[in-house]
Amino acid sequence: MALLRSWIESANVAECPFPLNNLPYGVFSLAGEAPRCGVAIGDRILDLAACEAQGLIDAKGTFAEPRLNGFMALGRPIWEQVRARLTALLAEDGNRDLPLVALSDATLHLPIQVTEFTDFYASKNHAFNVGALFRGPEDALPAQWTHMPIGYNGRASSVVVSGTPIHRPMGQLKGEAGPEWAPCRRLDLELELGAIVGGSNPMGSRVNVDEAEEMIFGYVLLNDWSARDVQAWEYQPLGPFQSKALGTTISPWIVTQAALEPFRSAGADRVNPLLPYLHESRPGLYDLEIGWSLNGQVMGRTNYNVMYYSSAQQLAHHTSSGCPMRVGDLLGSGTISGSEPYQTGALLEMTQGGKAPVTVGGAPRTFLEDGDEVTLFATAHGEGYSIGFGPCSGTIRAARD
Repeated sequence: MALLRSWIESANVAECPFPLNNLPYGVFSLAGEAPRCGVAIGDRILDLAACEAQGLIDAKGTFAEPRLNGFMALGRPIWEQVRARLTALLAEDGNRDLPLVALSDATLHLPIQVTEFTDFYASKNHAFNVGALFRGPEDALPAQWTHMPIGYNGRASSVVVSGTPIHRPMGQLKGEAGPEWAPCRRLDLELELGAIVGGSNPMGSRVNVDEAEEMIFGYVLLNDWSARDVQAWEYQPLGPFQSKALGTTISPWIVTQAALEPFRSAGADRVNPLLPYLHESRPGLYDLEIGWSLNGQVMGRTNYNVMYYSSAQQLAHHTSSGCPMRVGDLLGSGTISGSEPYQTGALLEMTQGGKAPVTVGGAPRTFLEDGDEVTLFATAHGEGYSIGFGPCSGTIRAARD
């Protein structure tokens, strides 16, 4: 698919993350004004609440709300109608009298009210690398890993928007003479993609993978900050708990499924056939270059299509017990890692558990230090255009007493 040209010239630059082909949704405010919904286009934000007030679009008044949950709840037919209308308004021959604001003048907010957060473990490379560190290579992958998506229920209350500082957590750590109470010493990032659920299913019902696809509204970058020393002490036998509760950062713009449609891609090769309820009728991953930087230095680069399970497969598996999903649920992909050290999405892997330091700013490093800034990035490359997500950054602050 080629670039869709807009009358907003900044949207026609090949490197711009927000061309007319993208149209990601978010929530923004200007000084002294209430947050409301908008769409990023070039270096501008189209004020969707003002568009509704002027009768240019119809989203049942939901765009005046400080979150996108109401709009998502209207369902896919309305999502498609609004996208088509926005594309027409912003096209080269569109309406040049629209309520636009400069992106640089806006404050960006958490785009949804996160109802629940589930984090998965869907990269075979990451799962093997971490399993080998904790249990040895002969027992790295649990027996069930290649048969179903593995996940855990995280904390919706600690999901924050890009730019929100993250405090180093205190925690119970394993010491030589027993447990210690101390600041985390092995603080880490996780490079992930988050799927935003825009549909729901009743308790006791299940959805298949194709139905799950229809329920996904879009995607955000996601950094699931991790306290590795807390995790190592607590994770047996029920998995991570406080090591993952300190914060999860997401990007402010939700890139829709429609924007990513031209980039569909198959994932990693299967080790064994999946059970029928996890079968996909079309590839569920995307050709999306993704990576992360530490204090401005690019550390890791890989592609989202290395993953073993798609978000739709994760969502279908989530409902397999009859679990009800709700509008605003957030599903983390799990750390996205390639097969090489420079393709890993966490310092735990990159430094082999701290045994192989990396150089950052000319100094050897293993895990995150106070003052560090981690930024995630991702781009899909089309014909003469790019699809981006905007910033997903967080700075580490010292532990609270």
